[in-house]
Amino acid sequence: MGLLQELTGVLQGHRDGHGFVINPVGGPDVYLPPAEMRAALHGDTVRVRVVRMDKRGRPEGRVLEIVERRPRPLIGRLLLEGGVWLVAPEDKRLGHDILIPKAAVAQARPGQVVAVELTEPPTLYAQPVGRITEVLGDIDDPGLEIEIAVRKYEVPHRFSAETLAQAAKLPDALRAVDLKGRVDLRDVPLVTIDGEDARDFDDAVYCEPTRIGRGKSARDGWRLVVAIADVSHYVKPGESLDRDAVERATSVYFPRRVIPMLPEKLSNGLCSLNPLVERLCMVCDMLISAEGDTLAYQFYPAVMCSQARFTYTEVAAILVNTRGPEAQRRQDRVQDLLHLHGVYQALLGARQRRGAVDFDTPETQIVCDDNGRIERIVPRTRNEAHRLIEEAMLAANVCAAEFIAQAEHPSLFRVHEGPTLEKRQTLQAALRALGINATLPDPLKPADLQALAQATKERPDHQQVHMLLLRSMQQALYTPHNQGHFGLAYPAYAHFTSPIRRYPDLLVHRTIKALLQGKKYGLQGGGDAVSAWEQLGLHCSANERRADEASRDVEAWLKCRYMRDRLGEDYLGHVTSVAPFGLFVQLESLFVEGLVHITELGGEYFRFDEARQELRGERTGIRYGLGARLHVQVGRVDLDGRRIEFRLFKEGEPKPAAKAPRGKSLPVRDGEVAPATAVAALDAVQRQVRQVKSERAQQRRSAGQRTATEPVSRKKGGKSRR
Repeated sequence: MGLLQELTGVLQGHRDGHGFVINPVGGPDVYLPPAEMRAALHGDTVRVRVVRMDKRGRPEGRVLEIVERRPRPLIGRLLLEGGVWLVAPEDKRLGHDILIPKAAVAQARPGQVVAVELTEPPTLYAQPVGRITEVLGDIDDPGLEIEIAVRKYEVPHRFSAETLAQAAKLPDALRAVDLKGRVDLRDVPLVTIDGEDARDFDDAVYCEPTRIGRGKSARDGWRLVVAIADVSHYVKPGESLDRDAVERATSVYFPRRVIPMLPEKLSNGLCSLNPLVERLCMVCDMLISAEGDTLAYQFYPAVMCSQARFTYTEVAAILVNTRGPEAQRRQDRVQDLLHLHGVYQALLGARQRRGAVDFDTPETQIVCDDNGRIERIVPRTRNEAHRLIEEAMLAANVCAAEFIAQAEHPSLFRVHEGPTLEKRQTLQAALRALGINATLPDPLKPADLQALAQATKERPDHQQVHMLLLRSMQQALYTPHNQGHFGLAYPAYAHFTSPIRRYPDLLVHRTIKALLQGKKYGLQGGGDAVSAWEQLGLHCSANERRADEASRDVEAWLKCRYMRDRLGEDYLGHVTSVAPFGLFVQLESLFVEGLVHITELGGEYFRFDEARQELRGERTGIRYGLGARLHVQVGRVDLDGRRIEFRLFKEGEPKPAAKAPRGKSLPVRDGEVAPATAVAALDAVQRQVRQVKSERAQQRRSAGQRTATEPVSRKKGGKSRR
């Protein structure tokens, strides 16, 4: 991008005060220094001109025009300081506190979390002004973190009145007209296998051994039936149900709560494959060889009745011990489960021959109490039942993609491209820093990464190695252009198996139904077909990322609350990431990640080695790299910023006074009272800063001068990982 070139794009703020204008055509983003952010907000559409290249080689811009202000309300905490009402935004990328006139407080109390609508945007010389439109509650209210997240990330969480009315009119059970043109599978013992806390059941499975072919060429194999809830029978294009589903594009999962894509009557009722209830479904009926190759398949609409609802834990126990108590309770279904395990082993063998990646990366599960607070964080283990269902769903998804690709019909594929040249080089350097002298070929194949994963699985730092391999790959997305799935090593892949919670799956169902009827499925108001599908793919991909960000934000908030009661405690952890400003360390016993800032590493200069992914002290030569095991102490928790900070633990060093019980103060000299926690101390400093600025602003107003207030900076610690 050249000097003086102009660009219009969406502004993405940064908690440190600067921002970036996102290039809509895919070129480099334009950096905006803090001075250019004074009159703009994160989310605004702005026109900028490139005025120089900064020291990092990034184009740096100057704001020429605010094309469009973000129309959405802001979420923050209401403060009363020096007689002035302020809202400190929850999203630190906004960078401005909002002034609230006394008449616009709407009976909210200081300290409560509120939604604010701007009435006056920020200027070069004044803070933004707004009015409170909604009071979400007090900061300690159960579930408030979810209410904040759905508004902070603009997750649609209320269905329209038309959608609710349409859902209410749907029947509670199947009607005779619903069965027309469907295959009757009610006598087939299909079962669902899901987690203990699952409420909606997308899929049911059944498997039986069979002979494939005729005569001497016949061979043993499996018939695998994957039945998926037929959401498309009830959600029609252009109707209110469909419009709300398009807007959401996906369900959003939080601890103890789900924001569904469809109203509950559909997601947990009429479309859910509940046990012993007749339901409509779309079926992928496959013949799979003993080697795990799909030799034939067909799709058809059907009616089914699930014979049982299994959990992953229950199925895994039955597969381990077919005479155990779990198997005794389910004697009539044990043989069917053994058949499913047989086809799973065949499919697993085919996966290994394809060279699909299967990394051992740690996953955790948050266990909450009745008030929505963390009781404990435990590792999430995948057993044989998880893998069994995963392979069955993969097989059905591949058949759906192949069916659509062969018909050359537009639809949405799930595309995952391989590592870029830059990521491949970064990965190779990081592996060498860990003592792994592997040469990554060009082009890189998934089998190459899987071979690396297998070769390093016995290393004590194998989880860090596998995480590096995972981070080297690009993010999967939805697009009408089939470019294959790198990670799974499939030439074509689509999402077919979860139409209750993913809109792309619903589109795939509609496409398959149209093809079965010899028709074409066209998007409502599509215009140019390919362009319309591209835009819909971008929308679904963006909403998927939004859902992930909102879920991570809630988990981060809960973890900060959890660690706030553990200030001063020490734990063992390992380095999961290295940055110029410090080390990210995950605690081994709690599975919580935090930052050890570079200033906590000792009184010397540390140089960041990007190739080796390590910090190295210039005087002592001490190195901190990936996988390093450290003894750390919880030093600070920033609930608003969702950040946990550690310090290196020193034997004999007294633990900070912040370990006193929450809500109580610690006596200090001269009769003063110290804050009970580091968070309280920080809040006290912030209140003092705001009070001073408010008093100065009042003095200027009384003198008849126009207020020229800089936005309050809440910069803490180092830079974030952008």
